[in-house]
Amino acid sequence: MIRCLSLTLVLTACLVLAPSHAHAQPPQPAPTTQVLVALTVKPDADRAAIVKTLPDEVRATVKLYLDGKIQQWFGRSDGRGVVFIMACSSVAEAKALTDTLPLAKAGLGTFEFTALGPLTPLRVLLAEPAASARENQRQ
Repeated sequence: MIRCLSLTLVLTACLVLAPSHAHAQPPQPAPTTQVLVALTVKPDADRAAIVKTLPDEVRATVKLYLDGKIQQWFGRSDGRGVVFIMACSSVAEAKALTDTLPLAKAGLGTFEFTALGPLTPLRVLLAEPAASARENQRQ
């Protein structure tokens, strides 16, 4: 809770203190460093087909983990699927990997992909202070 609150305060400070100059460069988009993948078992999927497919699914996901492609994996608390954090530089790369999974091949699940990257508002903390602010600090 405290860690989350601290991060929220830092991000808020970055946004508030960000230079609002008309000549300021637009922020560079953050590079994708991981992809969050949510696998949801289709509600109308045949249970017998899911049970039959799961051993192959587990082996395939363990292989992706051992190959360094899945960095973290979690079960959803609603029991409807899993969430992966994948070491991929694009959604297309993550999709290509998940398309090989048995549940995807059998059409038993759906996937949602979210590209993840560094918190770009933190770049404000790296910016040089404005000239007037430097002069005020010297006085």
